[in-house]
Amino acid sequence: MNPAAMSWAKGAFGLSLLAVMHCAATAGLVDVWRAAVQNDKEYAVDRADQATAAPRRDQASSLWRPSVGLTASAGVGTHETQTRGAQFSAPGLGQSTGVGFDTSVANGSAGRWAIVATQPLYNPVRRAQQSQLNLSADLTDLQWQAAGQALMLRTAQRYFDLVIAEETVGVLRQQLDAVQHASMEAQDRFKLGSVPVTDTHEARARMAGVRAQLLAAESVLQIQRSLLADSTGLAQAELATNQPDPSGRVDTAGAVLGPLEPWLNEAQAGNPTIRAQVLATEVARQDAAKYSRQSSPTVDLVVQAGHDRLSGSGDYGSASNAGTNRMIGVQLSIPLFTGGYRDAMETEALRTADKAQAEVERTRQQVAQQVRAAWLGLSVGVERVQSLEEALTASMARRDATRTGLEVGQRTTLDLLNAEADVASTRLALAQARVGLVLDRLRLAALAGHLDEDALRAVDGERVGSRP
Repeated sequence: MNPAAMSWAKGAFGLSLLAVMHCAATAGLVDVWRAAVQNDKEYAVDRADQATAAPRRDQASSLWRPSVGLTASAGVGTHETQTRGAQFSAPGLGQSTGVGFDTSVANGSAGRWAIVATQPLYNPVRRAQQSQLNLSADLTDLQWQAAGQALMLRTAQRYFDLVIAEETVGVLRQQLDAVQHASMEAQDRFKLGSVPVTDTHEARARMAGVRAQLLAAESVLQIQRSLLADSTGLAQAELATNQPDPSGRVDTAGAVLGPLEPWLNEAQAGNPTIRAQVLATEVARQDAAKYSRQSSPTVDLVVQAGHDRLSGSGDYGSASNAGTNRMIGVQLSIPLFTGGYRDAMETEALRTADKAQAEVERTRQQVAQQVRAAWLGLSVGVERVQSLEEALTASMARRDATRTGLEVGQRTTLDLLNAEADVASTRLALAQARVGLVLDRLRLAALAGHLDEDALRAVDGERVGSRP
């Protein structure tokens, strides 16, 4: 990893980026992720797929080992021969020509066995198959790595979705309490004749609106908690979070993101998806190599032994035929004509390789765009969070001033309600900005192929105590 990126990886994760984020009461982000590793159904599918890598490597190793086969058969057979014009000679009998031989076995007992051992010596097809299997196993390992990082991002996203959902419910409950208090004050002031009746109507209308928002937020909270619980297998009670401290600040000391170009280079070289598609392209090319003209001839060392036997009776009485054969040698095989099958298969495989290469280029472009988006999110993220912190401080001061102005008759109830709404919306925006900052950092690490448990642990270490 380049020095600038490493500096950011250490410095940015050391910031208090989650100063207002929820702290899990019984399970932090790392704990939730570890539970998801064991329980997430999508990851279970990826795990089962990764288990096929080792058998593929075993298959690749076996392709150049000898193969031995045994065949045996037993049954009923008939064998008849007629030979005419043969020449016969034997010691003491002289030599005869025009000799005929007849044999006949009808429905006799037949038996046969043969053992054949073959050792490939030159076989381009097997070489391509071996390369395909090894590359396929490497591809599976890369996909497994990508699946692990995807699980981390997916778990972090769900975890912080729950964080935001709980923060939203907490903020809306505070806002509802404030609006209810303002509504009671408006009613009391109306009875005293110090405010018009419209103030009470505005307060009741705002209270009903906030209550509706709260009910919707509570539904979202239950959905997010159930989603995370299903993924991790943890009880929903273990996923409860503490309320954040609204006064938390982001410390930007040492936050040096570094230029964009090194991050782009890191992603192009280390992104698991890109690396996997490069391997997939090579697998397709090896498939084409199996059908090229250069791959047609094969040479094998062949060792075989066999025995055939047929016995019974026929037209000439009892008879039996038996034969034993043994052979060791080199066998050359060259397909001369396949009806165009090999050429068609090679053309298809080459077009598949072209498609795979095009997918690599498309993925490179997509990853570069994602890196730019995450990098820009981080580049402006800290300043955005600081601006929202200042906005929150200002909106809280405005609310307090508005409340004081209402007490002395210089502000209306509607002014106070608007000020309370501004505080709530700014607080939620600040929480979302801080979550976005952390998720962008995790995404950038994943795009560069560096997301791991240490990164999640660093996020866990950043979170501070709960709101008093």
